[in-house]
Amino acid sequence: MSAISIRKAVPADLEALRSVMDAAIGELQAGFLTPEQVESSRAVMGLDRQLVDDGTYFVAEIDGEIAGCGGWSRRATLYGGDHSTGLREPRLLDPATEAARIRAMYTVPVYARRGVGRALLAHCEAAAKAEGFSTCELMGTMSGVPLYTVSGYAVIEEIEDSRGGAPVPLKRMSKQL
Repeated sequence: MSAISIRKAVPADLEALRSVMDAAIGELQAGFLTPEQVESSRAVMGLDRQLVDDGTYFVAEIDGEIAGCGGWSRRATLYGGDHSTGLREPRLLDPATEAARIRAMYTVPVYARRGVGRALLAHCEAAAKAEGFSTCELMGTMSGVPLYTVSGYAVIEEIEDSRGGAPVPLKRMSKQL
């Protein structure tokens, strides 16, 4: 397989990123959730343009094709997309006392289990560490939890988010950098 390259996402990527997210939610969550939960998860997952505007959202490419996307944030919002109700908290975090947020990690299904998520996660952790954060937190989906666990994250809270109808299980996870 060709090397994975990572670059900052730009506004021109937004439509392609939405397609990546839609495919990842629909296909990669299917092995972990019921069809109703997959559909419900669309209400609580998705694109957060604030990450692109902040310069903390990235695109992973293989041979010039988008293979995945993901980011980190210095803002308090833990998860959710532009369309998600509630949970939006744009307040800047204090790196001395608060954890950076790992956000919106998605892999194009044909590239799943090929190191795309791991490369994006490592890139985001390094960027957060460079800005003075010593801890990262994220809200893991059931399909993402195995990656986060092998990458050193530990579950600190389990929730169900039912804003989309059916309750979607999620795990809040943390890692010391």
